[in-house]
Amino acid sequence: MDVILNFINQTGFSMIANNWKCLVMIVIALVLSYLAIVKKFEPLLLLPISFGMLLTNLPGAEMYHEILFAGGHIHWDLIGGATVTQEFLNELASSGVSGTVLNSVAVGKSISIGLIDILYLGVKLGIYPCLIFLGVGAMTDFGPLIANPKSLLLGAAAQLGIFITYIGSRLLGFTGQEASSIGIIGGADGPTAIYVTTRLAPWLLGPIAVAAYSYMALVPVIQPPIMKLLTTKKERMITMKQLRPVSKTEKILFPFVVTIFVALLVPSAAPLVGCLMLGNLFRETGVADRLNKTAQNELMNIVTIFLGVSVGATATAATFLSVSTLKIIVMGVVAFGLGTAGGVLLAKLMNLFLKEKINPLIGSAGVSAVPMAARVSQVVGQKENPGNFLLMHAMGPNVAGVIGSAIAAGVLLALFGAA
Repeated sequence: MDVILNFINQTGFSMIANNWKCLVMIVIALVLSYLAIVKKFEPLLLLPISFGMLLTNLPGAEMYHEILFAGGHIHWDLIGGATVTQEFLNELASSGVSGTVLNSVAVGKSISIGLIDILYLGVKLGIYPCLIFLGVGAMTDFGPLIANPKSLLLGAAAQLGIFITYIGSRLLGFTGQEASSIGIIGGADGPTAIYVTTRLAPWLLGPIAVAAYSYMALVPVIQPPIMKLLTTKKERMITMKQLRPVSKTEKILFPFVVTIFVALLVPSAAPLVGCLMLGNLFRETGVADRLNKTAQNELMNIVTIFLGVSVGATATAATFLSVSTLKIIVMGVVAFGLGTAGGVLLAKLMNLFLKEKINPLIGSAGVSAVPMAARVSQVVGQKENPGNFLLMHAMGPNVAGVIGSAIAAGVLLALFGAA
């Protein structure tokens, strides 16, 4: 009977009886899985994120231990098998680590490393986001941006939402590092949001990742009302001329020029931009087809699985079920909306000085949701003028937004990374 009782006490059913928050998180994970599977909201990332959230909130599974990464640092000694000391817990408590995390391990105990603990190292060390950018670069055609350099300004203007949301988040009581991580949601670039958050506010990684990818999936819902509100019917009907052909030489030189310029301007953005441009070189040179296909397919898919599961695992009940999570969800959509508005408004401003008018709708594509945001510009434009084809014009600001969000991330890291 003692053996049977001991077994029952070690089951997850016994542990979950006194932990209602885990039940709530399991329900949230199942809802996100439903959105990914049935509603097809960014399923390639939302599905592994939601399943990672499910795994980490199953009592007794011990697949992810927040204490190993508490305080924003990797505690290599604990990963190596060292026991937890009272001095170590006191140090974490003084740095603001929550009591729930501190109470998850007892003094004198060693931690048995879980699977997701190992996978999460790729997120914490910044490996996965950079590899995702490598794959994105291999899939991206920068031709529309090269053919119309003015679209770079639209991509830059769309980053406005990042910095305005930063200010709003500070007013809501978030620290500079937390506000930076929330603001980067406005770039509509999931890997960039994860990259910044792991360095500045890793305790917010779960809710920020969920918000970023959820809003990326809702681009066709969020953007059109904002685009129509800020433009007139006449502006939405503006027809743009076909872009000039871009030579292979221009496409090959572009990654080198951008990498050198951005790395010298914002060195902290070099890892993201460098990987993005390396992937693009694989695509454009034509001499590395095997590497190009691997970056686009096998590598991208493997990293996506590891990234999604490990990021989802950070959404524990202790960190996700809080007032700050609700604030992040709200500020995330504000950031996204302001980013969309920034691109549209700059296009309207540019039209005051340009002879060849720009359709302001393409400015909304300045957020980094490639190519979904560009397709939204095309759809909204064709509803007003069926003969208008804005897709290739919108791809210019769209790919510029990828570069712009990486630069914005570098600026935030430079300002707050050492704080």
